Amino acid sequence: MRILIADDHAIVREGVKQILKTLSEVCQIDEVAEGREALMKIRETHYDLVILDISMPGISGLDILHTIRNDKIDTRILMLSFHPQEQYAIRAFKLGASGYLSKDSAFEELAMAIRKIAAGGKYISSSLTEKLIFTDFNLSGESLHDILSDREFQVMIMLAKGHTVVEIANEIFISDKTVSTYRARIMEKMGLKRNADLTMYALKNNLIE
Repeated sequence: MRILIADDHAIVREGVKQILKTLSEVCQIDEVAEGREALMKIRETHYDLVILDISMPGISGLDILHTIRNDKIDTRILMLSFHPQEQYAIRAFKLGASGYLSKDSAFEELAMAIRKIAAGGKYISSSLTEKLIFTDFNLSGESLHDILSDREFQVMIMLAKGHTVVEIANEIFISDKTVSTYRARIMEKMGLKRNADLTMYALKNNLIE
């Protein structure tokens, strides 16, 4: 089994590699630390599984998922994230992910998740499953941010964290004008007026800490 680890944290990549090396079915492990490099690797090499960080420099994991789906690239994706929130997991599954793990629990459950996904199944942690069952959020998507496109969602999170238009443009390689257009769409769709409103909304919905 050929596996790509895409994560900008070296300590996470090293920890994941140590787990993978214990699995006899794994024959190749590649690693990258940046979104654009990850996408290039995925396009050039057939990986049976990509272990993908949801937040990386250049292109986010959600953007990569979107591209994989649109380009019909045949690979399975296990998302890793510091965000255990159900909103991220649902968005990832809608984009075609086969599994979602919080980095807090990844090393304990990673081997189990890989084996299940390799067998054609999907994996979601038990703690996240409970959240999905015992909250009023469901796969049909009832939250305001669920009506945003993947790029709008990404920009919304960055705005909510206090990033400026210029900082966002530099981070995701689009123009200032395009970021401003996304911001206007986000505000209109969500019925908000100021960046502070986005921050309060994101905090209330556990989208940022």
